[in-house]
Formats: sequence, C-alpha cells, structure tokens
Amino acid sequence: MQTHRGRVACAATAGVLAVLSLVTACGGGDEGGKAAAKSTPPTVAADAAGVVAPAKVEVIAGLTGCQVKIRTEADELREGVCRTKEGDYLITTFPAEKYKLTWLDSAAVYGGKYLVGTRWVVSAKPALLEQLRPRLGGTIQQLRGVGPTAPSAS
Repeated sequence: MQTHRGRVACAATAGVLAVLSLVTACGGGDEGGKAAAKSTPPTVAADAAGVVAPAKVEVIAGLTGCQVKIRTEADELREGVCRTKEGDYLITTFPAEKYKLTWLDSAAVYGGKYLVGTRWVVSAKPALLEQLRPRLGGTIQQLRGVGPTAPSAS
C-alpha cells in the first residue's frame, strides 16, 4: 500500500514530466554519466566540507549514507529512492535550476516540506529532513497545498 507522501511524490513527478515534455525537446543520453555513476561518492558531511551537495542522485545518497535505487531517468530529472533505518526518502535531481522550479511549482499543489538545494530536492518526513540538512546543506521549504485539508491520522 502506497503512503500519502508516496502518492504525492508520484503525482508530482508525473505532473512535472507531463509539463516538461511540453516545453522541452527530446535530448540525447549522457554517455559519460554512466561511468561517473559507478564512482564512489564522497562521505564528508556537507557542513564540514563547506559545500552544498551537488545535483547528482548517487552523490547526495552517499552523503546521507544510503544505497540509492534509481526509479526515474528522464531528460528533465532523475529520482532515486533511499530506504534507511532513519526512514525512507526520495532524492530528485535536475539538469538545470528551471526544472527544479517547475517541479516545486507542481509539488506545491500537494503541500508538504522538502529539503531544497541547487538543482536537487529531497522528499521525506519533516523530522528526517532536519536530520539530512546538516549533511546536505540546502533549505527546508514548506509548500502550501491546494484544496481542503484532510484530517490528520494521528
């Protein structure tokens, strides 16, 4: 059974892919990206290194201690799923900042909190986002949903 956040992430991804396919042309594959994806990601914390995590799913996953499973490969975004003892989360990266902004606009319909960096977004429960932020950098953004608020399942 898929969780509410999982349905939201799937719907947001589908919406973004539909919108982006209308405004972008089909691009070629990145031959060099496959070899780079196999390299070992750094394990230094983002704050300790004084940098923000780069927009590469595998590198961001490495910074969080996750063995990522890629679930979406598209010209406009890449998305990977992390399952850890701290919780599950999605890492979405974009080849350009404009794609991230379009994705955030689409996700705003559903509301929720997201950890947002340059060309990347992490979707998780708010407590987990707080744990990941020191390792990745970025800012936690609250997106407003549209429509009636569903009762909380406490």
